[in-house]
Amino acid sequence: MIEISEAAQTYLAELLSNQEGEGIGIRIFVSQPGTPHAETCIAYCRPGEEQEGDTPVAYDKFTAWFEKRSESYLVDAKVDYAEDRMGGQLTIKAPNARTPNVGPDASIEDRINYVLYNEINPGLASHGGQVSLVEIVEDNVAILEFGGGCQGCAAVDVTLKNGVEKTLLEQIPELTAIKDSTDHTVTENAYYK
Repeated sequence: MIEISEAAQTYLAELLSNQEGEGIGIRIFVSQPGTPHAETCIAYCRPGEEQEGDTPVAYDKFTAWFEKRSESYLVDAKVDYAEDRMGGQLTIKAPNARTPNVGPDASIEDRINYVLYNEINPGLASHGGQVSLVEIVEDNVAILEFGGGCQGCAAVDVTLKNGVEKTLLEQIPELTAIKDSTDHTVTENAYYK
């Protein structure tokens, strides 16, 4: 899944030893996986903060918890630490973090992001706009946010209903509705005013 070099393990163990409390480990996950905005993250993980489905991996001086949803995006990832004249730097290279990975077991969030970033956003980009998933709420309602030329655009309702919503509901049948959380009173970048 992910390789943590000896130097990185030593550095992380030192950081963890400076924390108050026993049994603190790390949690590794990818935020916004499969999108151009994906970021691979390492966070402190106190006992009980691991999430359901996380995979624990024991290292010599700590335990790392890997988020289940992120596992396929962490394939071939590497964490390393290199000392330099400023002290040192922890680096994370995850070549698959931004790769859309939407097999049959992919989460609804991953499938929505795949459609948004590969089918919808390329069309919106011609107007300087984009749309992103904020969250999935109760009853499989997708909350979206428009940005760039779509924020405050006079045609955003048409774009939402006839483009984004129609495409998402056709391709992801378990979605029940799409809602827009964008503040459209901000119109300085709007494509149509």
